Amino acid sequence: MTDLLTELAWLESYRPLHDIFCVSFVHGLDPPEVVRRFGAADGEQMSFEQLNGLVAEYVEQTQGGNGGGYVGVVQSGGWSVAVEPWGWQGNLPEVVAGLSKSSEVVSVNRHDYAEARFVYAVDGAVVTGFAPRLPSLRYGSEPERLTPLLRAAGLDPEGDERPPNPIAAAFAVAAEVTGVVFTSEMLEESLLVGDIRT
Repeated sequence: MTDLLTELAWLESYRPLHDIFCVSFVHGLDPPEVVRRFGAADGEQMSFEQLNGLVAEYVEQTQGGNGGGYVGVVQSGGWSVAVEPWGWQGNLPEVVAGLSKSSEVVSVNRHDYAEARFVYAVDGAVVTGFAPRLPSLRYGSEPERLTPLLRAAGLDPEGDERPPNPIAAAFAVAAEVTGVVFTSEMLEESLLVGDIRT
């Protein structure tokens, strides 16, 4: 898994995503359906730069307290990949339940001012969730289900020490579950962007 962790190391930096973002991998649903399940009426094709512009305006208006307000979705194989710059909706229990209904979801949230989260859910229920910076705190119907993957990614499931690259490691676990490696090149594709402002 060393090569995979190296490939995902860009997620520990602040570019092109920043210190708060959420990426959700949704199996078997196309981008329009994912946008709808996030709560948007419809979506519009745009670049990541355009999405970031909308997010920046919204964050400035709300001072960041309501997240990024928009989600951009791109297809990768049998999965839709939903990206929320400055957001965390994909990690909220009610959103995870909706996204994973008759499906499965892996969601990774980086939040440098609160607690980062990893959630794996199937058909509306969380199977395994944990904090990447403290992976010993696991929950869900099967909290031990991903333990071998956590160990392989360098996330000690029994340890109390912060792992060296927790966000990259969480995305490595997500890649092992989904078969989708979240690369920066995905952000160069056209995204279906939905308005999820609350």
